[in-house]
Amino acid sequence: MSSPAEITGLLKNSQSGDRAALDRLLPLIYDELRGLAASQLRRERPDHTLQATALVHEAYMRLVEQHSVDWRNRAHFFALAAEMMRRILVNHAQQHHAQKRGGHDTKLALDEAVSLAGEERPIDWLLLDDALKRLTALDSRQGRIVELRFFGGLTVEEVAEVLGVSEITVKREWRVAKAWLHQAMDG
Repeated sequence: MSSPAEITGLLKNSQSGDRAALDRLLPLIYDELRGLAASQLRRERPDHTLQATALVHEAYMRLVEQHSVDWRNRAHFFALAAEMMRRILVNHAQQHHAQKRGGHDTKLALDEAVSLAGEERPIDWLLLDDALKRLTALDSRQGRIVELRFFGGLTVEEVAEVLGVSEITVKREWRVAKAWLHQAMDG
């Protein structure tokens, strides 16, 4: 297993134009990215056509093409990877919905450990994306916390590090954000 410092170093080197750093980076993070993708896809509808490997590769390719990103650390990279995977899944859901009107429901929980309603229930990606956009417009930090915890699978400690706030703040705003999303998606 590689250290966060090693991953951060490779990210910084790649940002400086070292393409070999990217070649060394992928094997170090691939399993974790694949686990993140698999976790998100387990929440999808049974007939979903996107596979975890394809999601990882598409997200990774989009991430390494980002030339203006200042990679701060490993947590920052995985936060952006989670956001990229979310965008890919939402785009996929939009395409699926366009092809099959009304066929965009998916089964997922906002957080496997603590879902919005305390249990898994059917939610659609487009409704979740819309609610998350509205939450982010009201409180950008709460929206970011949801992205990092739910889509990124980051721990409270990692979210606090990425956002530069205390763990208590993350826990409090995570609870508020889940309650707001629950209300928004049920209403």
